Amino acid sequence: MGSSIFFKKKNIKFNDLFPKEKYKFNFKVNDIKSLDLAKKNEITFFDSVKYKNLASQTKASACITTKKLKQYLPDNTSKIIVKNVLFELARTAKALYPDSDIDYPDLQLKKPVKSEYKKVKFGNNVLIGKKVKIGKNSIIGSNCIIESNVIIGKSCIIGSSVIIKNSIIGNNVVIQDNCKIGQKGFGFIPLNGKNLKFPHIGLVNIKDEVEIASGCTIDRGSIDNTIIGKNTYLDNQVHVAHNVQIGSNCMIAGQVGFAGSSKIGNNVSIGGQAGVSGHLKIGNNVKIGGGSGVVKNIEDNQIVMGYPAIPLKEFIKKSKKDY
Repeated sequence: MGSSIFFKKKNIKFNDLFPKEKYKFNFKVNDIKSLDLAKKNEITFFDSVKYKNLASQTKASACITTKKLKQYLPDNTSKIIVKNVLFELARTAKALYPDSDIDYPDLQLKKPVKSEYKKVKFGNNVLIGKKVKIGKNSIIGSNCIIESNVIIGKSCIIGSSVIIKNSIIGNNVVIQDNCKIGQKGFGFIPLNGKNLKFPHIGLVNIKDEVEIASGCTIDRGSIDNTIIGKNTYLDNQVHVAHNVQIGSNCMIAGQVGFAGSSKIGNNVSIGGQAGVSGHLKIGNNVKIGGGSGVVKNIEDNQIVMGYPAIPLKEFIKKSKKDY
């Protein structure tokens, strides 16, 4: 289940999006997705050579890219050659999903009708949007807002003053007080003295058995989804930016921040106040010390510490020299 349940999409043909170009075919654009997820009659984007392997295997009908990168794309994928890939991506996403660059308030919120949510307990002042689904034996705390089309699984516990939008939540999930989940992430492109807001058409997908402590913020995806894997625990005040994917059985301590589009493996432990830069890949079974700054990819089974984060043995050796 994808973003289309949360954002109204326009029916647009390919040549309507790119009228100045001359392409051999004109298809109805079903969606815009990343290289590995895009299919026939969908548009993708390719802006860095480090994704060349994914580009060579994409099944997208068309790809927004540059003159230098087009060589890596399949022959049957139309190349939309541009100077600024992210600008054209934002423009295209905005055309397909006109209301995805601003989080408009859900004006259809109402008090839950208990007959529609059998075996669900609600606190005081709960407001729920249209077509919300909540599994049996779940508890929704006081002053929560669950916006339209959100799906919450069975036996979930949602604390007080939690706001959830654009999200699909699994079974046995615990979300403690004052969390904000599914809002637009931080993305814009400076342009002639103004900022072009980057549309966010993804969602947040929280798998089974996840626990999210108080005051966490989890942004929805811009193009891909933001994902929290099964049995992962987030401590207080963790920020997960757009498109971040965190694997299963991870332990994330308080005030950790993940920049956009980083992928975190399984069984990863991260100490408090550490930061992970964007577009990185952190392997499985990795341990990151508290206060560390991760600015490079980390292979499986590594223990790192410091800023910039380096292998623990190197960090200890360097610390001894400094003193």
